[in-house]
Amino acid sequence: MPSDQTRSAILAAAERLYADRGFGDVTLRDIVAEANVNLAAVNYHFGSKDELIAELFVTRSLATNRERLNELKAAEENGGGRAPIEQIFRALVGPTLRGCLGPSSEGSTAARFMIRASIESVPPIRRIKNREVDHLRKFIAAMRRAMPGRDDVDLYWGLNFALAMSHHTIREKERLTKLSEGQCDLNDVQGIIDRVVSVSVMALAGSETPAKKTPGKVAAR
Repeated sequence: MPSDQTRSAILAAAERLYADRGFGDVTLRDIVAEANVNLAAVNYHFGSKDELIAELFVTRSLATNRERLNELKAAEENGGGRAPIEQIFRALVGPTLRGCLGPSSEGSTAARFMIRASIESVPPIRRIKNREVDHLRKFIAAMRRAMPGRDDVDLYWGLNFALAMSHHTIREKERLTKLSEGQCDLNDVQGIIDRVVSVSVMALAGSETPAKKTPGKVAAR
């Protein structure tokens, strides 16, 4: 098998197995058996299990981040250089939610892999998430333009809450379905995006940091 095909076969097999069984239960020997290659091929192309997981996660994350930034750029162009905060949040959470939820997406290997990555906090993925934040800085810059004069701390918290809500919804969708006895429709992806955006905007609108009081003497009574 040519080198490029071997590499692709390893990535495809690893993604399928991780999506089905999780990161802890899959060994490199499982992957080479699934890909019909030898262990030396995995070591040659990736070096370790952690590097293989990292490669898969980076590949999928880059596609999501590219979609996010394209939507953000379009929103700002439509707004003459300043997008409404609702559109900024929609560009931030929409690609992730559409990619992982709904009948047309959640059954795919890619979606199931990314859901695993959200549920299981393994070191290689955690390191990438903590390191790769440049695309999120572009969202913060857009939020500054949308809400000039707003404290940066409020914007960081607002972005963090929006991301947290979208990822928690993906991780806990079965619990929410059971808790609501089916009233919360987790197949209505557009409705989910609308709710996450609406709550994010409300949280940011009501989270303005109060001015800090200057220490001073207590007035005599």
